Amino acid sequence: MLRYNRIAAAVIVAGLGLHFPAFAQEDAVVATVGDLEIRQSELDLAMSNLDSQLAQLPDEQKKVAALSSAIEVKLLVEGATAEGLDKTDDFKKRLNFISDRELHNAYFRKHVADAITDAEVKARYDKEVAALPKEEEVKAAHILVATEEEAKDVIKQLDSGKDFAELAKEKSTDSNKDDGGDLGWFGKGRMVPEFEEAAFKLEKGAYTKEPVKSQFGFHVIKVEDKRISPPPAFEQVEPQVRQLVMRDKYMDLIKKAKAEQKVDIKDETLRKEYDEVNKAQDAQPQQ
Repeated sequence: MLRYNRIAAAVIVAGLGLHFPAFAQEDAVVATVGDLEIRQSELDLAMSNLDSQLAQLPDEQKKVAALSSAIEVKLLVEGATAEGLDKTDDFKKRLNFISDRELHNAYFRKHVADAITDAEVKARYDKEVAALPKEEEVKAAHILVATEEEAKDVIKQLDSGKDFAELAKEKSTDSNKDDGGDLGWFGKGRMVPEFEEAAFKLEKGAYTKEPVKSQFGFHVIKVEDKRISPPPAFEQVEPQVRQLVMRDKYMDLIKKAKAEQKVDIKDETLRKEYDEVNKAQDAQPQQ
């Protein structure tokens, strides 16, 4: 939408015959420190590299924090250059390391992050969903009472035709009594064993004919419905699925590069440990 508004504004300006200087589209200078300039592109980079705590700030505060950081860097650059620190071996090694890392990141963005299509992510989601185990869920309600006699009385009233939800509101001691004892959908492992065993044995629409004792008291359970647990919605897990696709694309890229280039680790102990780690990675099935 922002891009559209800029384009629309440009068209309107052109139609009115108005003209702006060419430098308005250039990388603007946002501050100067002595003879050094801080441009908008540098400020943008500083904002993208804020630490995690500062990155949580509102946009305007982030911009001020990034500008402050950029200014502090520039304030010491002249002194560092005057002392020849940019000519030292240590600085050159660090610069080479940063350069290599940034090239790695740029290649990753181009061939992995930016190369992923929505269709690939959706296909991976479908594949993961198809591989999920089929787990049964029940939609149940219960009436919780303190004694076995009370529970038997509830069952007797249900047998005579009393409505389950109304009985729950009247008799249950659980906090969900006002909802008719509704527990919603749940799978195995969510309830205490005695409750779970009884609930999953019931047919749809049936209730327990004997009280079910647990650490909470005595339950009368009714199963409203049964189903196979549905998968999470695509929109809910799309970021995680995208990460899986990204990981596999990256590993494919690394494997291809290893096949084309020789990796020679001089230290034998380090080489063995590196090989073990890579064997473990290679042994993992491509998902």
